Amino acid sequence: MPPLEPAAPRWARALTGVVAAAAGLGVAQLAAVVTGPDSAPVVAVGGAAVDATPPWLKDFAIRWFGSSDKSVLLLGIVVVLAVLAASVGLLAHTRLRVAQYAVAALGAVAALAAVRRPDATWLSALPSVLGALVSAWALRFLVGRTARTTRAPTASPAASPTDGQWDRRAFLLGSVGLGAAAVVAGGAGRLLAGGANAAASRAEVRLPLPATPAPPLPSGVDLHLPGLTPFTTPVNDFYRVDTAFVVPRVVAADWRLRVHGLVDREIELTYADLLARPLVEADLTLCCVSNEVGGPYVGNARWLGARLKDLLDEAGVRPGADQLLSRSADGWTCGTPTAAVMDGRAALLAVGMDGQPLPIAHGFPVRMVVPGLYGYVSATKWVVDLELTTFADATAYWVSRGWSAQAPVKTMTRIDTPGAGADLGAGPVAVAGVAWAQHRGIDAVEVRVDEGPWQPARLAAVPGIDTWRQWVYRWDATPGSHTLWARAVDGTGDVQTGQQSPPEPDGATGWPSVGVTVR
Repeated sequence: MPPLEPAAPRWARALTGVVAAAAGLGVAQLAAVVTGPDSAPVVAVGGAAVDATPPWLKDFAIRWFGSSDKSVLLLGIVVVLAVLAASVGLLAHTRLRVAQYAVAALGAVAALAAVRRPDATWLSALPSVLGALVSAWALRFLVGRTARTTRAPTASPAASPTDGQWDRRAFLLGSVGLGAAAVVAGGAGRLLAGGANAAASRAEVRLPLPATPAPPLPSGVDLHLPGLTPFTTPVNDFYRVDTAFVVPRVVAADWRLRVHGLVDREIELTYADLLARPLVEADLTLCCVSNEVGGPYVGNARWLGARLKDLLDEAGVRPGADQLLSRSADGWTCGTPTAAVMDGRAALLAVGMDGQPLPIAHGFPVRMVVPGLYGYVSATKWVVDLELTTFADATAYWVSRGWSAQAPVKTMTRIDTPGAGADLGAGPVAVAGVAWAQHRGIDAVEVRVDEGPWQPARLAAVPGIDTWRQWVYRWDATPGSHTLWARAVDGTGDVQTGQQSPPEPDGATGWPSVGVTVR
């Protein structure tokens, strides 16, 4: 048979590469059931991209996309991959072997990313290798259905495609078949990877009653003003900022926590062991270090968990162990000052959030919660390992990328209402927001209009020093354009600084402000 020659239109040749890539990714996703979800090519490359993201770009992504930043990254990877696959498809119709080498190179990049993930082994490269092999085969298979061959004359020309044309029907059947196989393989891989099992595991959890319940919230803790953030953040609205490209899905029955390092005795706990311990309820506010002045990445919830201090006392912390290095199921690490865990504050291994088992996206089955510290040094989700060590001997994930090793939450406030750019009527206006300085508390909030004097706002009640506090200032608005400013005073008497600084390396500073127009 004479050599194959291009005959199909460009769209069909490009589609060849896309379908071949999809087939390879589907098989790779299925193979990742055996080697771990982090070894799937898209996940491995996405995780590597997150790890390589410089802090300024991370802040940009969080500022613009919030908790959807991973979805945006995934979309970007898919778009780039589709463009590369289409290009390989076009190339394959003139230089098939070169195109297959390109597929092999892309597979090698994904394999390298997979084996460099935390806790990876050489087997982690297997999904990417299998995916590349399947893609290379599929590419050759589909190229054969988009090319013309020279046929000997027949008595019935209508019985076969005209010489010099391509067999559209054969191509479409092949593409649909491979595409369907890719969807089935990929779907089966995702299903078998444990997502459904983790959800079922969470649904079966029955949290015990706390040995130390939180007292009822005091009257007046929520001012119930239009536009003002509620005191307790609804679970579905609670911010999520982390490095997990794909949310770890851990089955409670499989969960283990190891406590080791500079301790007198190692401890290993199961989920049942943890639930059997005396559990404590506490109202605690968490805040992300990436939060800009006036930003949304702060939330308040009622948490249920076991005291970390009690567990570490049982293990016996050795002198000099100034860092509690925690590790999540996906390998992320967090360094918490040991002193902050042992000083009596409500530092918890949390199993519940607002009366329910932790949502999977917020760390089910177990996460850390330590009030008074930014999340990247205190709030490990899907926690599976606690190592007592020193800051000199171990460097956590974000610290190795330039962030501060110890990061107490800074005194901060936010204006929730009126919103920036609001068009208001003259007369009484409620200027309201929330303020926080976890483990120091908020003693005052002050508001000023334009360059006028600072005026005290009225504070809502508060259950303790580890939550945020609502406030309101009644402003007699006069016509014109105005800028409203706010600042907080914490329980130690320190006034929130007006010095503007970005989140890196240990939290943003400055006074929040909003511009409004009064008619």
